[in-house]
Amino acid sequence: MEDRQKIIIRRVKKKTHEGHHGGSWKVAYADFVTAMMAFFLLLWLLSMVAPEKRIALTEYFKSATLFREEKAQSGASILDKSSGVLEMGRAPKKQSYRMAPEEKTNAEELAKKMRASIEEHMQAMENQVFVDTTNEGVRIQIVDNEGSEIFRLGSDTPTQKARQIMRLVSENIREKPNRIAIEGHTDSAPFKGAQKTNWELSTSRASAARRELENNGIDPGRIARVVGYADQELLIADNPKDLRNRRISIILLQ
Repeated sequence: MEDRQKIIIRRVKKKTHEGHHGGSWKVAYADFVTAMMAFFLLLWLLSMVAPEKRIALTEYFKSATLFREEKAQSGASILDKSSGVLEMGRAPKKQSYRMAPEEKTNAEELAKKMRASIEEHMQAMENQVFVDTTNEGVRIQIVDNEGSEIFRLGSDTPTQKARQIMRLVSENIREKPNRIAIEGHTDSAPFKGAQKTNWELSTSRASAARRELENNGIDPGRIARVVGYADQELLIADNPKDLRNRRISIILLQ
C-alpha cells in the first residue's frame, strides 16, 4: 500500500490594532466631551439668570434635600409638576429658635428703642412701621398703606418714603453687632407680568431693601439672608389682598 500523505491545515489569525488598543478610549472621550458641553451650557444659563434668581437658587440649595419636608411621608420628590426655577426660588422654612432670657430682654429693649425713634422722627408714618420681637430677634416691618406705598405696583424700586424709613432704621441698627435678615412679602393679588410672579417680585424687593441698608452704612458682611416669600406669610391673614401684606421685614438676628 502506498503511504498516504497526511494533510495539515493551519489557520492563521491576523492581529489588528483594534485588538491591541481596544475601543474603550473612544467611549471615554465621548463622555468627556459631553460633560464639557453640559458644563459650559450650565455656565451660559447661569449668566442669563437675573441676580435675584441666583440669590433664590443659592438659598434653595443651602437647604435642599431629596424630599420636601411636607411630602416626605408620601415620598414625593422635589421634581414634582411645579418644579423649576420658581420652585427652587421658594425660601426654606425658618428654623425654630428659642431665645435665652438675656437675649429676649435685649431684643425687647432694642424694639422699645426703635418704636420710640419712629414715634419721634416719623409720626406720620407710624402706621407703616411695626416693630416686634420673634423667636429670631427684633423684627421691623415696613408695610404698604393706601396712598403711601413703599414700592410702586409691580416695581422693585423703593419710593422716597421707603428710603426715608430705611434710613432711620439703618441709623438705629448700624452700630449693633447682630446679623440681619431681609424678607420680601407680597399680597395674593396675581402679578400680571408675562415673565414675573410674586416670587420674583418679593425677592427683588428684598434685594432692593438690602442695597438701601448698605447705602446707609450697614456692613454687607452682616447680611445673613435675603429672601422672598411672595404671599406665603401674610400679615393680614383674613384678607390676603390687603395692601399691608405688601411689606419688607428687616430682622436683627439673635
